[in-house]
Amino acid sequence: MATFFEEASHTFNEYLLVPGYSDSNCIPANVSLKTPLVKFKKGEKPAIEMNTPMISAIMQSVSGDRLAIALAKEGGVSFIYGSQSIEDEAAMVARVKGYKAGFVTSDSNIRPDATLREVVALKEATGQSTVAVTEDGTANGKLVGIVTGRDYRLSRMSLDQKVETFMTPLSKLIYAKEGTTLSEANDIIWDNKLNSLPIVSDDGHLHSFVFRKDYEQHKSNPNELLDASKRYVVGAGINTRDYAQRVPALIEAGADVLCIDSSEGYTEWQKLTIEYVRKNYGDKVKIGAGNVVDGEGFRFLADCGADFIKVGIGGGSICITRETKGIGRGQATALIDVCKARDEYFKETGVYVPVCSDGGIVHDHHITLALAMGADFVMLGRYFARFDESPSAKVNVNGTLMKEYWGEGSNRARNWQRYDLGGAGKLSFEEGVDSYVPYAGKLSDNVRQTLAKVKSTMCNCGALTIPEFQQKAKLTLVSSVSIVEGGAHDVVLKSKRID
Repeated sequence: MATFFEEASHTFNEYLLVPGYSDSNCIPANVSLKTPLVKFKKGEKPAIEMNTPMISAIMQSVSGDRLAIALAKEGGVSFIYGSQSIEDEAAMVARVKGYKAGFVTSDSNIRPDATLREVVALKEATGQSTVAVTEDGTANGKLVGIVTGRDYRLSRMSLDQKVETFMTPLSKLIYAKEGTTLSEANDIIWDNKLNSLPIVSDDGHLHSFVFRKDYEQHKSNPNELLDASKRYVVGAGINTRDYAQRVPALIEAGADVLCIDSSEGYTEWQKLTIEYVRKNYGDKVKIGAGNVVDGEGFRFLADCGADFIKVGIGGGSICITRETKGIGRGQATALIDVCKARDEYFKETGVYVPVCSDGGIVHDHHITLALAMGADFVMLGRYFARFDESPSAKVNVNGTLMKEYWGEGSNRARNWQRYDLGGAGKLSFEEGVDSYVPYAGKLSDNVRQTLAKVKSTMCNCGALTIPEFQQKAKLTLVSSVSIVEGGAHDVVLKSKRID
């Protein structure tokens, strides 16, 4: 006889928070959303803490290097998708780690015998106004000059004019030698009123640039998540097949944390993957696992040594696992069950293993509900896929701007490793769809608005931190009629016009 759960499984939309007492100190400006990303022992601090309880899904249409940088600026962590070659994934990780170091490898380079036409084309392709002129046109060639927008006027110059005739030559440039610290470089920039400072090796080869805008961005992004070397924190996805080759490459590239990308985590495959990491790297390398939907699955992965555990099967907007295989559980019920097991595990062992809620989040307030139910942070796919920084194309669909969004279980992704059950190396049937999501603009604007809602609700419940929120939160199930009552009803809405 099968095991039957007495209670029906519920979604986030079936719950509401009941307000609690708020004192005068309980205002959004005082709320801290700091949360642990990886496990820690009682009385100790986690090796990695996030300033924002959001991570991006390990998906081709979501987590590239651009989104990883944008999310780290807001205090969260992106997990670069693993359904690509090891070399390409490692290169994405390396670009994220190199971006915030302050010493940026030049991605706009040209030879001195190139033409103004080529400069214009390069600027359009990269969006960079500062072009390094090197002898061989590479990022680390011998530096001979720089071209910026101040060096040419398209209305008065021929597009065939050679770069060497209008560039600012090295003899007139202010530059620094390799070995200069970031603080010293920024002082040189400010003292000399520069927009950029080339860093040059002893033999005259370009090493990197330091830009004034990076310093200014740091000041405008107080929540940015940095490692000990002031570089952005970034995660990377791995699978249970090629981990012996992929993990070393990702660690070498600088990945701060790994996560096994799988539709179902209660398997020996994940145990073997974690064992490989522990045997070769000990506790130095952090690795998340999942997904599970009950306390039994959580305890299995916790005992295996996972640094955090993801909860959720079939709740993602592009996931059809429940429909295709009849596997899964309502996200709210799954999360509550797993978080209960997490707390019991902590009492028994003194080890706190963070829980990530993955899937089922449709509205911003669902993030708040997930945190109240015990999640330490949430993983989001559709949410991030809508933004400028996601890797997918922006398209016009019937007059509306959309972004392409496809599941890792779709034929388009060809990510059979994610659904690997030890069989043939192929995707036998789809567990995800290929779709569109409404384009929503910049990540920073949207994340800040979402977090403003989360903080406001926490204040309504009298909490200033996530642990306090989880302790004080009061949740109530709602009826289908109550859900209707919660939205605009019995009125005629005015059409929204943009003048």
